Amino acid sequence: MVKEKFSRTKACATKTLYAVMKEMSRRGGSMPAKELYPFVNENVELTEWEREPAGKMKYIRWTNSFQFYSIDYQKAGFIVKKNGNWYVTPEGEAALKKTPEEVMNIANDAYNEWRRLNPKDDNPDEGPTDETAEKDNSRNLDLLESDAREGIRQFIASKSPYEFQDMVAALLRAMDYHTPFIAPKGKDGGIDIIAYLDPLGAQTPRIKVQVKHKPETAIGASEIRALLGVLRAGDIALFVTSGSFSPDARRETTSSREFIRLIDGNDFIDMWQEFYDKMTDEDKNMLPLKRISFLGNNE
Repeated sequence: MVKEKFSRTKACATKTLYAVMKEMSRRGGSMPAKELYPFVNENVELTEWEREPAGKMKYIRWTNSFQFYSIDYQKAGFIVKKNGNWYVTPEGEAALKKTPEEVMNIANDAYNEWRRLNPKDDNPDEGPTDETAEKDNSRNLDLLESDAREGIRQFIASKSPYEFQDMVAALLRAMDYHTPFIAPKGKDGGIDIIAYLDPLGAQTPRIKVQVKHKPETAIGASEIRALLGVLRAGDIALFVTSGSFSPDARRETTSSREFIRLIDGNDFIDMWQEFYDKMTDEDKNMLPLKRISFLGNNE
């Protein structure tokens, strides 16, 4: 039951956020942040007013309200934003059984309760805390993080399959593995890299690595089975892709008797950032990063 008549801005956020949650659910629970705006533009009926730029920064109205109220949905536990992706939570899935307006009301209540439990002391010299400015800062940080993530993803996508293979080997070396075998150009027999725990390769397990540079493609179950088929005693499998894995591929790993670790494009970026400082300068140059610090919060 709607507690109040929503403003145009709030009504816009209500329909766009609900549509995105439904789409994330349909896709298995997540969407890359870069696909949110194109999806809404193509699939949600937006008024001329909602498509207009407004404010000092000239943000499109619907994108402004979408990001602003997404903070409420986070506080309600309906969505999670992480590493350039949005995820719908089990609580969000359950909320989709309600009307869009009911979901918005619950999210508003959750945000207000969070604010009540996390008050900020007002500074008499600066005036009271401005909730709008706070949400704007959070929105802007989300956009910056998303843009940075997308820049890294596009850089990886621009590489050749053999360059990406070399990047995977560099990551393994940063994790203290030895990579004496990296497949040369041509047929590799299904194995692109073999990694060892020691320089001689005497210790087990040996890691047999399949690398696929398919940024816009989901790896299927058949490719997982092909990798598992070349494992021998003392081997474990690692499948790395610059794209993603299909639900069937992930189910194949859970049903396998052999150990196999899947690393998708997002995992690869996370791990590259985590182990970057342990790389040689030569390896860093394959995907150079620049660290920038922003003011955060205590959440």
